[in-house]
Amino acid sequence: MRSTMSPRLPFPRRAGLLALAALLLSACAPATMRRVADPLVQPSVTPVAASEDPLLKLLAAQFALQDGDTVAAARGFVEAAALSDDRELAEQATRLALAAKDWSLASSALARWQALAPADPGVLQARAWIALGAGSDEEAIAALGALAARDDEQGWRLVAQALLNAPDKARAAKLLDALVAPRLRSTGDATLVAMSQLAFKLGDKALAGRIVQVASERFASADDAMWSARLAIDAGDRPRARAIYSAALAREPKNTRLRGAYASLLGEDGDNAGAARVLADGPQDATVLAARAAYAARAEDKALLGALYREIEADAGPRDGARLFLLGQVAELLDRRDAALAWYRDVPDDDEHAFEAQMRSALVLDQLDRTAEAIARLHRLVESAAGDAGQQRNAWLLEADILARRERQDDARRVYARALASLPDDPRLLYGRALLAVDMGDIGAAERDLRRVIELRPDDAEALNALGYTLADHHGVGDPRQQEALALIERALELKPDEPAIIDSLGWVRYRLGDLDGSLENLRRAYARQPDADIAAHLGEVLWARGQRDEARRIWDEGRRKDATNKALLETIRRLTR
Repeated sequence: MRSTMSPRLPFPRRAGLLALAALLLSACAPATMRRVADPLVQPSVTPVAASEDPLLKLLAAQFALQDGDTVAAARGFVEAAALSDDRELAEQATRLALAAKDWSLASSALARWQALAPADPGVLQARAWIALGAGSDEEAIAALGALAARDDEQGWRLVAQALLNAPDKARAAKLLDALVAPRLRSTGDATLVAMSQLAFKLGDKALAGRIVQVASERFASADDAMWSARLAIDAGDRPRARAIYSAALAREPKNTRLRGAYASLLGEDGDNAGAARVLADGPQDATVLAARAAYAARAEDKALLGALYREIEADAGPRDGARLFLLGQVAELLDRRDAALAWYRDVPDDDEHAFEAQMRSALVLDQLDRTAEAIARLHRLVESAAGDAGQQRNAWLLEADILARRERQDDARRVYARALASLPDDPRLLYGRALLAVDMGDIGAAERDLRRVIELRPDDAEALNALGYTLADHHGVGDPRQQEALALIERALELKPDEPAIIDSLGWVRYRLGDLDGSLENLRRAYARQPDADIAAHLGEVLWARGQRDEARRIWDEGRRKDATNKALLETIRRLTR
């Protein structure tokens, strides 16, 4: 169901009117240009008065429409419709008058439309629309009631469109309540859910809940459950939403949509292992298997990943590229690197996963200390991807990342130079080179590349955040560039308000500006959403500065369990506790 309905802009194409236009044009041709084959049989054209010429009225209306004068255009179409027996022209005239919100003119057009097509349900909708605009609730409810009495999808869709276009949404919700109340026991399940959703869009959440409650009691369908759970989530009652999903799955254990929606809720609540288990209980297909792997990976649950791997490996069915690629990914997550390489190798060259499988293979080879093989494979990928800038860029980025992690920063920088010579001003390559420059201590080069990315893409939240964080982290407390850093990070947060890395940056720049309370609030929020080692380093430092040293040590210990070699975390602990 669309949330709004805009009257169609009328552009009539009618053979009769075009023929009339041709006759009129020929009648207006200069006498010296006329040719008559037989002087005894002269053609004749009866002149049409401008006030009775529908073509001229339509042409004038079209010009008015092009000039943005909707009222004049509507008037022209209504006048043309009055001179025509074309039902479609009458409908278009009505809709244009509705768009102009000229209720008197719309009523005139509607009268013509109704005369030509009295059974068209659009007539009832237009009547309701006019009544809503004119403030006549009684007439609106009569027309809407006639549409609802059709008890079909089209009738309720037209009701919804009219109410959503009402100028007063609260009033529209009251009309919906009056309309639905006598039909709750006779309306189908799909219609009840749609009407509940309409009530929600009109702002009446209580009505939305009452309607879907009736649907749930009568039909107990998957759609009822998913919408009921959505309302519970909106009300902040996530335990109730989980209970709704659990009960629905007990009734329909094979419903994949229900399982997917329930898993999504659990994942949002941080229960990724629970999400993986919910998906494991039902029917399995490629999408479900991939989702299970993703949730289990987020939960870092090796037992779930191992069970999934054995399940997929034991499946005797055909293994297409997607299945082979998934086996390789799960093997990687289980640190079965040789097995992962074998699965990736089996992905056919013409499969859509082939490039990514080769990229993953390069990563695995590096993890096996076969870095030269990894780099050689990436070079071959760049050659085979000639003409595909995206694939070449990704291969170059991975090569530079592998080299940097191997402490070969100069080699990585040469990769970026080579890549940018082929793809000048590529924002992702510039961004990657900037991060490398930060690691190398070349802050000036990093700043130049990040500013160039922002120049190319002013709304690049990652680049705004990276530049802001770099300025904050490498300039002293009180430096005026800290204020620029704050502005950049706040702009990034406007673009991505829930991104933990940006929230972390905001907390860090506030710490550098001396706002310990604001900093702590941001860092706690970031850590709650993404408890990684980098954020742990920042949060622990602010806690330490506030004298909350036991909590700081606890946060740092959590961070070390996540990433025992994280440079930022180890440097922070060394600097503050030595």
